[in-house]
Amino acid sequence: MAHTDHRAMRRVLRREIAGTIGLLTDEHDFRAMRRYRTFTFHDHPTYLGQIEALLRTRAAEGTHTTLALFDPEEYAEFCTAAGLDPDNPATRTRFTAELAATGATVPYDGRPLTDLVPALVDEAVRQATWEYASTLLARLGPCPTCGEDIGRAAFARASHLLTRILDAAPPGDRHLVCSVSGPPETLVTVLHADQDSEGTTRLDEAEALEFTSVLALGLATRSPGGLVMRTSAPGTADRVYGWRLRGDRLAPLTAAEVFDAYCTDVESGDLISPESDVDYCAPPDLGDQGTTPGHHH
Repeated sequence: MAHTDHRAMRRVLRREIAGTIGLLTDEHDFRAMRRYRTFTFHDHPTYLGQIEALLRTRAAEGTHTTLALFDPEEYAEFCTAAGLDPDNPATRTRFTAELAATGATVPYDGRPLTDLVPALVDEAVRQATWEYASTLLARLGPCPTCGEDIGRAAFARASHLLTRILDAAPPGDRHLVCSVSGPPETLVTVLHADQDSEGTTRLDEAEALEFTSVLALGLATRSPGGLVMRTSAPGTADRVYGWRLRGDRLAPLTAAEVFDAYCTDVESGDLISPESDVDYCAPPDLGDQGTTPGHHH
């Protein structure tokens, strides 16, 4: 009887332990892990199938599971830095626990892995973009004339401009894309700002942080870039408009410039046919953009 009680208690406890699974999202990463003798999976599709079955079982038991992006290169660096044997399941568990705290994660919500893997990769890209932009902002240091931290001032200015843009937008769901081109690479960030029936705008905090950081980097370094917004509301044509980054300000794009930007394939430069029921237009006036918070450096 006691034996059964213990098993029942263990089952209850197991249900209450939230877990994280480090997921190898592509064939290349999977092959990199095959070099470890204790990594016993032979092919990626079978591995994904096993993970999916485990996730479903845990969900059926009422256990919450988080998926983290497992990067073999990061894992090797982690093992070297911590002096741990990479060919040991316990080391992989430790690395996964660290990922749960600091890495890109998505909760398992019952969707198939084919849907969750792209969401996890997007999250990882977003986190990497934010970390990269934040690092570059921090490196800008203080303004030589006034001593103010340039990165912090630019972030405050970008937040201020983003608030202006959202306040000036027509009601509905908003999809913003900001790109900043500069050495060594172009950064692209996306923000969804949807309105509920009461007119309250909902933002994903991580998305908003990344978006503001990239915009701030463009403003602080006076890099070429732009910000395009698409608004959708029931019963009306979608509206698309935007601005180009000019110094520490946003200059409105004409309707023709927005049309060109939206109807050109970024990779090939080929024209894409415009969507019907989309109004390419000039942006609303943001009023006096001022230079506070943040100012010319």
